Amino acid sequence: MHHGYTNVVGLGDSSTWKLPCLNRYVYMFLAPFLVPIMTPLVAVERLRKADLGAALRTLALISLGLYSHYWLLRHVSGFRSRGSALLCMLLTRSLLAHPYLHVNIFQHIGLPMFSLDKKPRRIHMMSLGVLNLPRQPVLDWAFGHSLISCHVEHHLFPRLSDHMCLKVKPVVSQFLRDKQLPYNEDSYLSRFRLFLSRYEEFMVHAPPITELVGLQ
Repeated sequence: MHHGYTNVVGLGDSSTWKLPCLNRYVYMFLAPFLVPIMTPLVAVERLRKADLGAALRTLALISLGLYSHYWLLRHVSGFRSRGSALLCMLLTRSLLAHPYLHVNIFQHIGLPMFSLDKKPRRIHMMSLGVLNLPRQPVLDWAFGHSLISCHVEHHLFPRLSDHMCLKVKPVVSQFLRDKQLPYNEDSYLSRFRLFLSRYEEFMVHAPPITELVGLQ
């Protein structure tokens, strides 16, 4: 849905990342600490629409993963109390929560948005509605090229591996520029400042629909 309807309002518009009840500083600095808690809860909520067998397998794997982490901390790492083990689980799972949350909103929100009945051709939709961040060793290692520096390529070719996204990046960027289409790139710090200054516009209010005269 997200790849097929990138930045189409109500379908692939990244609205699941919006929490209008939070102010900019709470959202950008404090809310990421809740990501490790919210992720399994959201997964369980999504399982309501899944096949029963797949839902049960997923629940079993989620439970096994969380319990295994907890068991290793108690019996291998030597944590004496349940509270300290759970706190360590939260802290270690929160290490990259801030860039994880930030990257997911930086890549799409704030870029042109489309309505389903007036969305442009796919090449235009991906070119206009997706953004690449520059390569950064820690983020590349943690999240992969397709989420960081090759996100445009990932949306054009969702089945390509991280390695292949990196390989086709020069071809894609040259093709879009030859066709006079945007190839959106910006730094992490620049997007961070932009979201802090325009948080209400991007994350609270409904996004304006982009009218693409001449591109249809």
